[in-house]
Amino acid sequence: MRFYKKGDKKLLNAWAVYDWANSVYPLVISTAIFPIYFKSITKGESVDFLWFNSIENDAFIGYISSFTFLILAIISPLLSGIADHTGYKKLFMKFFCYLGAISCMLLYSFDLDNFDLGIIYYFFAVVGFWGSLVFYNSYLPDIANIDQQDITSAKGYSLGYLGSIILLIFCLFMMQFSEILNLNNQQQAVKISFVLVGVWWLVFSQYSFYYLPGRKHYNIKKSNLYSIETFLSGFNQLVDVLKQLKVNRKLRIFLFSFFIFTIPTQTIILLASYFGADLDEIGWKDAESMQTGLILAIIVIQILAAAGAYLSAKLSDIFGNIRTLIGINILWGIICFYGYFVTTPTEFYIAAGFIGLGMGGIQSLSRSTYSKLIDVKYSTSYFSFYDVSQKLSIVLGTALYATMDVFTGSIRLAILIFALFFIPSIFLLKQISKR
Repeated sequence: MRFYKKGDKKLLNAWAVYDWANSVYPLVISTAIFPIYFKSITKGESVDFLWFNSIENDAFIGYISSFTFLILAIISPLLSGIADHTGYKKLFMKFFCYLGAISCMLLYSFDLDNFDLGIIYYFFAVVGFWGSLVFYNSYLPDIANIDQQDITSAKGYSLGYLGSIILLIFCLFMMQFSEILNLNNQQQAVKISFVLVGVWWLVFSQYSFYYLPGRKHYNIKKSNLYSIETFLSGFNQLVDVLKQLKVNRKLRIFLFSFFIFTIPTQTIILLASYFGADLDEIGWKDAESMQTGLILAIIVIQILAAAGAYLSAKLSDIFGNIRTLIGINILWGIICFYGYFVTTPTEFYIAAGFIGLGMGGIQSLSRSTYSKLIDVKYSTSYFSFYDVSQKLSIVLGTALYATMDVFTGSIRLAILIFALFFIPSIFLLKQISKR
């Protein structure tokens, strides 16, 4: 297989296609169809899971998310150290990709009678998606030159936002015309959608896996992946990177700021659909208008997110990465403050539009900014700290979301509290811009 030089357009495009492949998971599973399906089968009531009884359904999904990301935060750094030591970055990326895709397919069996096993499949789908990202993201400094990283990161996210809409619209078509398609009911169409997510993810990822460099490209001496020596070497490599982080003040400050502003942004991106699907929070006329309105809002978010990703890359050329990120943080603070007062469908649509712009900008530019600050030699290990920061942020954010829902019966207070998180994150980013 031919190796493409760093900066080669074919290699950059192949890397970006993985965003096209895997972004159907966060849209269809996390954001659009699964939240509505989960609400419909639990019927707004408490749920029982394994040894836990009578957990409020919104709080349950928040706690499950927190637990999943906590597990990921523990295993990701060790695996990334091993990947850097052995050169098996693509192998780990494939493993998590296949784990996530197959788990999505297995969600076909998820219903109230098969609730416990369905949640376990959901857990592994989350692990697969987020586990693959640390290895995928770490390829960015390997394959793109510094002046290409902002636009390449934006291209990846934009492909993901737009490509996932295609599958979502097809899934919605199946749900709307389930009888014409000889499906038993709309619920079966939903379950087929879960299978299609896994198939889409598996098929399109092959293009990326074909072109992305493997172990031989990194000229690393072959070692036994399953040996104690490899395990310890991966751990020691992480320790070395941690020492470098302590010396690199700019990178350390950026990571801390990233950790803070990711708490509100990722939590809102992950769980906003559950808020929008609550008939008591948003004044939908009925469940049918809620479902239609929520899907429309999600499509608006995806389209504007693609625009936001490219816009952030262009603005960073003019104002620099850090100043552009400060501006996006200010936008997110306004979004959270406004979100506290959202009570009507029209207000929800307005919030969705700005969430889309903010989501595309902050996700794309955060990744490329971090990529510019790290040592390429240890890209996977460095991105594991980026990944852990993101996952711990989500653990805290989803736990706050769930706790506010349990104690107040609404997550509005959590949204208002989220607005405050952007104050320290902006302060930290300003410290970087002064240097």
